[in-house]
Amino acid sequence: MKEICIPISNLGDDEIADVIVTIGGKKMSYSFRVESFPWSINSEQSSTESDTLHATLEQITQLRDSLAHYDKGWELIQIFTPRAGATHIQVLYRKKNGH
Repeated sequence: MKEICIPISNLGDDEIADVIVTIGGKKMSYSFRVESFPWSINSEQSSTESDTLHATLEQITQLRDSLAHYDKGWELIQIFTPRAGATHIQVLYRKKNGH
């Protein structure tokens, strides 16, 4: 097993959750951060499949750009699925070892 799920409610903006885990008598420390990135586009909503696909691709491109410019001292762990109509998408990062 390489993953442990630890529910943390109400982790606010710019807060870091520090987790210390003991495995086989050895303590390891991890820092996690949840960031919110824009998940909306400036164009008007459209009901056609082509326009919806274009909007989705635009959202993905916007997120990819945000991720590419994020602090390199943090590694991407998970991108959460945004709810329908969301204006932001949340992303989980873990601080890289040695930083």
